[in-house]
Amino acid sequence: MLIVERQARIAELVRQAGAVTTEELAERLDVSIETIRRDLMALDRRGALTRVHGGAAALSAPSAEAEASFDERSASGLEAKQRIARAAAALVPRGGTIMIDVGTTALLLAKELADASDLTVVTPSLRAAVELADRPGITVLVSGGRVRGGDLALSNATAARFFDDVYVDVAFLGSGGLDAEAGLTDYYLDEVDVRRVVLRNARRAYVLADATKFDRVAPHRVATLSSFTGVVVDEAPTGALSAALEHVDAAIVMAG
Repeated sequence: MLIVERQARIAELVRQAGAVTTEELAERLDVSIETIRRDLMALDRRGALTRVHGGAAALSAPSAEAEASFDERSASGLEAKQRIARAAAALVPRGGTIMIDVGTTALLLAKELADASDLTVVTPSLRAAVELADRPGITVLVSGGRVRGGDLALSNATAARFFDDVYVDVAFLGSGGLDAEAGLTDYYLDEVDVRRVVLRNARRAYVLADATKFDRVAPHRVATLSSFTGVVVDEAPTGALSAALEHVDAAIVMAG
């Protein structure tokens, strides 16, 4: 198991259990206690968990008004996000132009495009741009705008003007929450404006949302459920969200 995979697994175990001892983690992952201690130090520095005497404890859940850090989100639910990214990659048209949004799942989608050819990617994500920059079959266009730390997201009027002149075949949007009544919501107002422009110009648009985003409402509405083509998910939505997606005829693309 690679270090990044082991640390992601540690973060997930701690999140699920609330608190885990160093000895238990070493036994579960079949590594030494010293290795676990080094991993916990690294994860604590990244804000993915809190080291405590004898082990680690989960961070408190973020409020609706604040998004968790990029590192914490990167370590959480990694397997589900990877499956969503692979399913989204299957929707990428050969020889087309796509938009990849900011966020941890969107970045994993960029990583899935290693073998893409004759593809143009426009993005407000510096992380996605760096990931794709050396791919010989991909042309990368970056929006410009103000940089937000962590996700390295670009936004403001400069970014919105850039996307106002771009017409993509498929847009892949991140999400702060997906709710039957509120629709697609997120945390940063400037980035909401950029996504609205993208939705207006995209031929098709899919929201990348793992199950933790279902029935969750972030502070700012991006769009109603009828504004995009469908959602790419790791679990099937249920209840009111499922009914609302069906009502607007939004496609549900199941990962895996």
